[in-house]
Amino acid sequence: MLINKLKSNINLNQKTMKRIALILMVLGCCMSSIRAQEAVTRYDTVRCETCDSLTTPQPTDNKFRVVTNKFWDNWFVLADVGGHVFLGDYGSVGKFSGLLSPELNIGVGKWFTPGIGVKLQFGISNSRGYSKEPTYYTYGGQKTADDGTPYWKSKMKWWDLSASAMFNLSRLFCGYEGKDSDKLMNQFIASVGIGALHHWGIDEQRNEWSGHLELQYSRFFSRKKNFSLDLKARATLYQTNFDGITVKSNGEDSHWFDANVGLSVGFTYYFKKRHWDRCAPCERPVYNVNKTVIMPTNECPEYGTMEFYVFFPNNYSGRNDAPTVSGAPVNAIDYLASGIFTQKKFDNAEAVASNLKSGKSLSKLNTSDIPTENITSIAKATGIDGGYEMSDTPISLSMDASNMNMFKDMTGYYYAPMYYGNNTWYYRVDRETAGQRLLGADNYKESKSFSLNAHDGLELVKNNLKPDADAELYSFADIYSAIEGNDGNIANAANTEAVNRLNEIFTKGRIIYVMAEGLATSQDNYIGEDSENVGLERNKTLAYNRAYTVVNWLKGNEKFRNVSNNVFAVNALVNPIVKVDDKSVQGLNSKLGRCVKVRIHFVIDK
Repeated sequence: MLINKLKSNINLNQKTMKRIALILMVLGCCMSSIRAQEAVTRYDTVRCETCDSLTTPQPTDNKFRVVTNKFWDNWFVLADVGGHVFLGDYGSVGKFSGLLSPELNIGVGKWFTPGIGVKLQFGISNSRGYSKEPTYYTYGGQKTADDGTPYWKSKMKWWDLSASAMFNLSRLFCGYEGKDSDKLMNQFIASVGIGALHHWGIDEQRNEWSGHLELQYSRFFSRKKNFSLDLKARATLYQTNFDGITVKSNGEDSHWFDANVGLSVGFTYYFKKRHWDRCAPCERPVYNVNKTVIMPTNECPEYGTMEFYVFFPNNYSGRNDAPTVSGAPVNAIDYLASGIFTQKKFDNAEAVASNLKSGKSLSKLNTSDIPTENITSIAKATGIDGGYEMSDTPISLSMDASNMNMFKDMTGYYYAPMYYGNNTWYYRVDRETAGQRLLGADNYKESKSFSLNAHDGLELVKNNLKPDADAELYSFADIYSAIEGNDGNIANAANTEAVNRLNEIFTKGRIIYVMAEGLATSQDNYIGEDSENVGLERNKTLAYNRAYTVVNWLKGNEKFRNVSNNVFAVNALVNPIVKVDDKSVQGLNSKLGRCVKVRIHFVIDK
């Protein structure tokens, strides 16, 4: 009996437990479904620093776009002497020589942009002519023309103070050539203005308005464009009673106005600051912070930050190369990754061979850029470790005849340095810095390499630059291999594990924010006028342009195609200059200071 009751209770409990289990399973499925639904539809509030109104600096290669300067910049003074002929109402009565007068002008002005400016000019002269009636300005006795017409000589003494708007036609049509450029050494300037003229030397002195038209040709003899020799053709217009003639019915040459028309030669001196920047250097970009945006997320997304440094040769930013200059044969990033020497070649191989054999200089021979699209094949053919700071081999090559001939035998051309004035560069530099004189001849060559752009150089980077502790640190070689491919020498400079991790981030993750901070070293040996500020501006420009080059590269890469432009920021910093006391630009401290620090914030949805 007891056993039967126990069996009955057991059976009941089993049935009950089965029912309870079934109910729990149904509830569990429902809860899982709800949670899954929530995982798909739930949104997280995220703080984003660059979600709105990021001010992106203008491209540095736009020749029609510049940054206006301070009020006391771009001033100039001028002076010229010449002569003019007076066109009055009775110009044909006497000899032509009686209409000629000398003229002197001095002035001061300012250019607001490369194409638009103003000037204030003071001129003093006289206007000589003829009159068939006595006036305030006639002198001497009555004379008789060949046809028997009586007339008098006249002379109007005056000074004139005028203000004119100036238009540099060369720059308005051709664009601004840039600082210390050898372009537009000949310029044409048109001016139009109004003046206040004062007659003097007569009993009843008079004042009147004057109109001014001028076309100026200026020839500069220095890339600084601080001094020009000017040739001017001008016309000054006056009211028709300028010469005092009132009986117009007697005038066979009566005009609506009187005028002086003449030529003059003079000079213009331009004070510093006499150039304009193409939005570089620019101050810290202005962008909105802590803007709340709603971003859909999955359960437990992985937020992270990666960080890498891109190191540049001395005086190089890539501002004249791709990707900043679209279509340029040399890509600055590819050059840093696997470029060779200056990425230039001699155009005439036969002339090079002849000069090498005879020991003659190569500096007069023409050179051109080697496109970086084929640098991987060049490296494979020659066995040269390409790239800047990608190995322990410097990017500069020997100019020894045997080495150059060996390279030519393998590639079909001779590699070439960069010649600029008296400078010979053995690594690639910007055109804007190619004329800079360095403290020692060794600074024009890359004689050392610390593998700073390679994965092997990360320890040096960690120990000296103190990267942010919250970020995953990679080398430029790692980043380049992950987003561009690891063919050629770049594979030897990258780390496989690091590249795999980066591929995971770029494939599965989303980029939230990219910040590039450019740096340059304090090494600058300019000793001219305002040397401290000149050196500072040079280095600020380098720092900014380096960051701009890296950002342009990332923006154009396939891995960043879905990333909005608003999440990229170029931060030139208030003072992006790293102080270096070493006179050599090849030392470790010097190289560490010539870089771009890049932080990329990302999220991987799980």
